[in-house]
Amino acid sequence: MEILVCIKQVPGTSKVEVDPVTGVLKRDGVDSKMNPYDLYALETALKIKEQQGGLIKVITMGPPQAKDVIREAFMMGADEGALVSDRKFAGADVLATSYTLSQGVKKMGEFDLILCGKQTTDGDTAQVGPEMAEYLGIPHIANVLKIIKLKEKSIIIEMDMANTIEVAEVQYPCLLTVEKDIYQPRLPSYRKKLITKDREIKMISLNDFEDKDEKKYGLNGSPTQVERIFPPDVNNDRETWTGNGAQLSLKIATKLKELKFV
Repeated sequence: MEILVCIKQVPGTSKVEVDPVTGVLKRDGVDSKMNPYDLYALETALKIKEQQGGLIKVITMGPPQAKDVIREAFMMGADEGALVSDRKFAGADVLATSYTLSQGVKKMGEFDLILCGKQTTDGDTAQVGPEMAEYLGIPHIANVLKIIKLKEKSIIIEMDMANTIEVAEVQYPCLLTVEKDIYQPRLPSYRKKLITKDREIKMISLNDFEDKDEKKYGLNGSPTQVERIFPPDVNNDRETWTGNGAQLSLKIATKLKELKFV
């Protein structure tokens, strides 16, 4: 089975500056990590490979330093990786990002299954996976909670709907976005780090795409613009209470009422 996992490098801190002109995050020099939701997608791929065999490739879009998350994926068990990177892709909204990634996927080959995390911690739109599938012309299911059965030509999954949990079967090739805790992600392996330290990472730029129309990428291809973006407020207020169980329980109940949580 050919599996592709979409991963992303996201800021590892909330203290990120914003470009006052474009309204996008300044990622250069910022501590980064793999998007936590993508770890679940990668673990899902690894579990499927353990059952069925096959090949796992990962793809990410970003600046050259985004290679770090591909290296991390190698340390967890991914076989190949590609970085979609070009200055013309900068500032892309979800639509332009989805289209760019779909072009990168086409460049990487054909896949039975594409896996994405539910969303990213720096965007939280949960739209890129399904939009990619639409551009690729393949069926897709979001909010996957569980892989029930892997069949020769299809996969049966359990998905989280607004008010119900539903079971669906979808034919390959398809794209799934997985929920948190579908599987517990494994830790990166130091042994695999040594084995894969020189493994090639494929670089893909606009010149490699079938569609080289610059108007479809980056800020030029983004129909939406961020009006305002800012880091969350940090609240460090704290109180220390002492007393026995009964006294502390009363204090907690009183405080919750004051804060109008109950």
